[in-house]
Amino acid sequence: MTMNLAHFAINADDPDASRTFYESVFGWQFQAFGPPGFFRIATGDDGLPGALQKRRDLVEGQPTIGLECTFGVEDVDAIAKKVTDAGGKIIMPRFTISGVGHLIFFTDPSGNAIGAMQYDSRA
Repeated sequence: MTMNLAHFAINADDPDASRTFYESVFGWQFQAFGPPGFFRIATGDDGLPGALQKRRDLVEGQPTIGLECTFGVEDVDAIAKKVTDAGGKIIMPRFTISGVGHLIFFTDPSGNAIGAMQYDSRA
């Protein structure tokens, strides 16, 4: 499996204002999904799956600014080991999203927060 960008999320202090902004600028459509303040983004027919969500701190004490990117992987546990072996740090251990798969977040040596998702519809 190629480890391509599989998902992006836009973190926002005011998800409703950001939703209106992106609807106006890009014509994206939003669908409420999951927890309050979380929306799936339809970026177009062949668009990259995205989300708009209430801002959070993936790295403790540092609000996530900018896009949050998640890469699709075959084995999230193997990636977690590679991350730590290569000098990265796991900041959110394996978490299962029912019907979606298994997710971790880690930081690279520069402190960038990155996600890795092992997609599994049976999760």
